[in-house]
Amino acid sequence: MAELLDEGPFFHGTKAPLNIGDLLTAGYRSNYRPEVVMNHIYFTALVDGAGLAAELAAVDGEPHVYLVEPTGEFENDPNVTDKKFPGNPTRSYRSADPLRVVAEVNDWPRLSPDALRQWRERLAAIGNKGEIIN
Repeated sequence: MAELLDEGPFFHGTKAPLNIGDLLTAGYRSNYRPEVVMNHIYFTALVDGAGLAAELAAVDGEPHVYLVEPTGEFENDPNVTDKKFPGNPTRSYRSADPLRVVAEVNDWPRLSPDALRQWRERLAAIGNKGEIIN
């Protein structure tokens, strides 16, 4: 049995409107780099991190944060952990198995318009230089 990485609760941020019981699966285009089809579904144990991901998604729609539960094994997200940064300070994970939507979280902290603009400028400056470890 694999060592438990985190007990959660876990969150997923997106602009997709979802329903309780929906399964989030890999195999869709990245919210940030649409030319990349993702091999994993990503989530975090920090509601703020899921909110940031939802607000920064480069697709149309209102941002949503969902409480989710993994249906299988998961691993540290190498895009923000040991392969790029030490440890897992963002408590970010990924799984090849689906995540089940348990509830929508409505009280997550939103970015100010200025903070959102600054984040988007940072991401635009990175452009395609930021490799996604898929």
